[in-house]
Amino acid sequence: MKKIIIAALVAFGCTISNAQEAEKEKNPLTFSGYIETYYSYDFGNPENHLRPGFVYSHNKHNELNLNLGLAKVNYVKANVRANLGLMAGTYPEYNLAAEQDLLRNVFEANVGVKISSKHNLWVDAGIMPSHIGFESAIGKDCQNLTRSILADNSPYYEAGVKLGYTSKSEKWYLAAMYLNGWQRIQKIDGNQTPAFGTQITFKPSGKVTLNWSTYVGNEQPDVDRKWRYFNNFYGQFKLSNKTNVTAGFDIGSQEIGGDESGSDVWYSPVVIVQHKPTSKVQLAVRCEYYQDEKGVIISTGTENGFKTFGLSANFDYLVSDNVMFRIEARNLSSKDEIFLKDENPTSSNTFLTTSLAISF
Repeated sequence: MKKIIIAALVAFGCTISNAQEAEKEKNPLTFSGYIETYYSYDFGNPENHLRPGFVYSHNKHNELNLNLGLAKVNYVKANVRANLGLMAGTYPEYNLAAEQDLLRNVFEANVGVKISSKHNLWVDAGIMPSHIGFESAIGKDCQNLTRSILADNSPYYEAGVKLGYTSKSEKWYLAAMYLNGWQRIQKIDGNQTPAFGTQITFKPSGKVTLNWSTYVGNEQPDVDRKWRYFNNFYGQFKLSNKTNVTAGFDIGSQEIGGDESGSDVWYSPVVIVQHKPTSKVQLAVRCEYYQDEKGVIISTGTENGFKTFGLSANFDYLVSDNVMFRIEARNLSSKDEIFLKDENPTSSNTFLTTSLAISF
């Protein structure tokens, strides 16, 4: 009798466990959140508390602030998926300044449908994270506290429709997009021109990721059409369990327009080395250069335009699995005097930033 009772209890326990697992599988909704607070001190001491105009993340000087507060819900079924994220902070305030008021707090809002029963082929439409670059708005996913000049001055988000394919081996990802423009939800008045993007990602092993993303579009009214062509390349390499290297290169060109032929070109290389000496500590160094002599993306009005080197040193402490404290020292040095120190022109800018972030 005792054996029978034990067997019955075991069977009952297994039935409950299986029921719980089945319930989890039936629930297609997941909820998550992210909060990143920060304090940045710019030794240029800007009176308006704003860092240089080409900085869009962590850009408030000498005040405690919220860079990004994000609440997300994800819906996933066998052949349907959807994402909705709402946000607040200085990141959406400055990155989405050109959008309608009701859209400035939308991190993403998209729906996807799997269109093949034999292949991992999806169509997604709506507001989505950008297909360009290896840095995102979510700081915990980036190796440095602040974003590179390259990241801050290329799209963080995009609106349109995307056709994406992942190979059975999951080594290849291919995508093509029809977009509203270069980091735009609403199109420019007078612009009826389509914009396009592509992405190819190759992961030959768990230690290497190679990516090539492109963008083609016109960022002007159609009467003053200037085609923009942009390429983003990067590679991520896991050298060991403790050391990672990321190398990226952006290059873009835009037609001069008017009666002039030819194009203006800008480019930016960046290298990041991250080392994890312990399970709680992460160190990173970033070297970067950004040249935009003709002011296509960053206009200075100076003789040599924007030609700037950057060096960042980053320290992270993982308080727990989902809480991270960070501190970063960063210096930017330009050929021309494009910065201000105590309201006087200068060619360099130094600042310290700290942040505390939690994900849940």
